[in-house]
Amino acid sequence: RDHMLSADTTIPQVRLKDIATNIFRGSGITREQVTVEGTPCVRYGEIYTTYNTWFDTCVSHTDAETVQSPKYFEYGDILFAITGESVEDIAKSVAYVGHEKCLAGGDIVVLKHKQNPKYLAYVLSTYEARQQKSKGKIKSKVVHSNVPSIENILIPLPPLETQERFANALDNFDVVCSDLKIGLPAEIEARKKQYEFYRDTLLTF
Repeated sequence: RDHMLSADTTIPQVRLKDIATNIFRGSGITREQVTVEGTPCVRYGEIYTTYNTWFDTCVSHTDAETVQSPKYFEYGDILFAITGESVEDIAKSVAYVGHEKCLAGGDIVVLKHKQNPKYLAYVLSTYEARQQKSKGKIKSKVVHSNVPSIENILIPLPPLETQERFANALDNFDVVCSDLKIGLPAEIEARKKQYEFYRDTLLTF
């Protein structure tokens, strides 16, 4: 991923503020306000613990009428967690590719744009992007980021067609790595069986 999305001199470099059609903070949703049913929502901690690069379904819900100044996100939006426990992980971001209108909790920044959402999610998870997110942040019990810091993240931005090609390739690679029947898990299992075979052969007198 990092190699594929590394800066190429032929690909324009842009700051997120240059591609944002809107960028705003969410509104606080307490743990007590989370319900089994209701309006789908995301709290900032879930970006670290529940969602990976992109997601299409929210695990939490709430009663929108109980949320003060509700802020919504929709298909394609990028969510950043601007509070965290470590400098290395601060401002982790995910793309929402579902089709419901959802609520963004406090300490989340929502980026609206007209680019390929999965491409942005992948490029914002590269080593170079993470370095920019953590730049200047102070390690303490709680680490914070903000809208200006996010707006100034610099990313390579090829044409939409190329963005889609990169996103599809990385999606496919992720499936290969994560599927229990193929990819890395299967490779580990194969090596384990190979080890057991040679062990048993070696120790059979």
